[in-house]
Amino acid sequence: MTAYGAFGKVVHEVGGRGRDYDNANREEERALLAICAYPAATQGDRLAKARYLLEIEARGELDVPDQMQTLLRSMMWKG
Repeated sequence: MTAYGAFGKVVHEVGGRGRDYDNANREEERALLAICAYPAATQGDRLAKARYLLEIEARGELDVPDQMQTLLRSMMWKG
């Protein structure tokens, strides 16, 4: 969550223009996919992940099919 927040700060500092914005946007997307892919093992991890992703979804930022597929795969049992 810290990394994701840092990317948001960079985007606001850049002002949403140019190559820096494009790079920050790609890095932000990678960070969000990493969060989606994280296999939460404990109840606390699952709760934190769910709360965070619900906040992202409420802002309309969790709508890419890759994100949803990655999230669903992270929930599959790997035993």
